[in-house]
Amino acid sequence: MLDLKTFRRDLHAHPETGFDLMRTPKVIGEVLEKAGLEVTYGVGKTGLVATLRRGPEETAIGFRADMDALPITEATNLPYRSQLEGKFHGCGHDGHSTMLLGAALELAQDSAFNRTVHFIFQPDEENGNGAAAMIADGLFDRFPMVEIYGLHNMPGMALGHFATQPGPFCAFEDNFEIRIQGQGGHASMPEKGVDPIVVGAAIVQQLQSIVSRALSPKDHGVVSVTEFITDGARNILASNVSLRGDCRGFHQEVSDLIETRMRAIASGVSAAYGASVEVEYSTSFRPLVNDPSATETLSAAARQTGELNDAYGRVGFSEDFAEFLTHRPGAFVLMGNGTEGAFAMPLHNPSYDFNDAAIPHGIAFWCQLARQGM
Repeated sequence: MLDLKTFRRDLHAHPETGFDLMRTPKVIGEVLEKAGLEVTYGVGKTGLVATLRRGPEETAIGFRADMDALPITEATNLPYRSQLEGKFHGCGHDGHSTMLLGAALELAQDSAFNRTVHFIFQPDEENGNGAAAMIADGLFDRFPMVEIYGLHNMPGMALGHFATQPGPFCAFEDNFEIRIQGQGGHASMPEKGVDPIVVGAAIVQQLQSIVSRALSPKDHGVVSVTEFITDGARNILASNVSLRGDCRGFHQEVSDLIETRMRAIASGVSAAYGASVEVEYSTSFRPLVNDPSATETLSAAARQTGELNDAYGRVGFSEDFAEFLTHRPGAFVLMGNGTEGAFAMPLHNPSYDFNDAAIPHGIAFWCQLARQGM
């Protein structure tokens, strides 16, 4: 019988990032093939779908786990620490994959289970490209499902505890770059040039008015300038400045408003100083919006297998699972990773570790969710 703790730690020791997943889907797929599931490799480049075909397609559902690691160096001294410098399972996707695999094995061994389930193992969640790649590769046409569900571990939340809510749950993430072109010159003669640093500083200040003055207090939004890049030197006025940053919120309308106001501010401020400007604005992650009915279904499973906090509120991080929810009804839940040591370290912290004690809780949740629709 497969030891899931050992399996998870093996994934942890051999992290793979983005779409560069060769070993991870292979070892997952081999286990599921031996258990009798139909395994399809290469969905969305390096994604995998394992199907347990027991009931009619009309009631089939999808469960998703992510497989990719982070491009950072692990800081722990664990015996199963990453064997690859600069790659690390710092978000718990090794645990997510293990729990979903464990649920597939348990359901496959249950002769009374009578429902078709597609177990979806996704690449490149961290960059926000994996879900779209799987959808573009025909995920929902090739593997019909009426609903889709996802789960993520949450450091600092007690084991056996879950949190979700209907409607907006995880934030969108937008990225921007504002490129300002001025006219460089000698630092002693600023009147002969157009100083893009002054322009950039004014734009940074005015961008903060988007949330405080253009956004309703009932909504949530964040505009953060995280980089201020110039080509100047100690005694040289810069010719060019680039501002880069990140925006968050929970509604597409907020994203649209931020982009509109940002373009207007950048254009107006630059014109006032005699500079020219270009604005590049893009969405990396959509807002994750849970379907109310699917959230009720998911919540019932969480209550049956643990404790549900349905007043936890929204979370500010982003999730590629949101892309799936624009194509099928579904819901997303957080699950406790523990409250001590490495298990309580923030996601993406180099000292974080997934808690193996959470594996049975995740498996029980997935199996209960699958059985509820029989």
